[in-house]
Amino acid sequence: MHIFLHYVSGFLTALILVSAILIIVYNHLKRKHLKKNKIIGYLDLIPDLTQQQRKQAQSIRKVFLPKVAGIRKCLHIQRSKLAEALFMEPCNELEIQSISKKIIRLQTELEHEVVEHILEEKELLSPSQKRNFYTIIVDQFSAGGLGIHDIKGK
Repeated sequence: MHIFLHYVSGFLTALILVSAILIIVYNHLKRKHLKKNKIIGYLDLIPDLTQQQRKQAQSIRKVFLPKVAGIRKCLHIQRSKLAEALFMEPCNELEIQSISKKIIRLQTELEHEVVEHILEEKELLSPSQKRNFYTIIVDQFSAGGLGIHDIKGK
């Protein structure tokens, strides 16, 4: 019985060790794959895009991405100003309201740009790709915000 327990203990130790190694290798390969196939936009999640569609998407992004990056930068600046204004002594509520309104305006502008971008990208797709695109958009938006085009640019 003692020998049996010794073998079982050795087997379980080896199994745990092999499992740990497999998990480490899997996570490494997953990270490597994600870096190689970095998702920039929603269309990157559609696997069957033609080469022409990819070129058109790249062309659209050359205008869209810098524009939303600028909006995100402005949002970051305004949020920093808001944080400072919230803790100034004495508190200037008019300044806080003014900064808050700027933030709301910038968020609205970002959302508008993303919606226009989605509509523009949608025109590149076939009917079956549009169905897939719809599912992607619903999935991205379901968590709140604008998915990969949100303020953080996820």
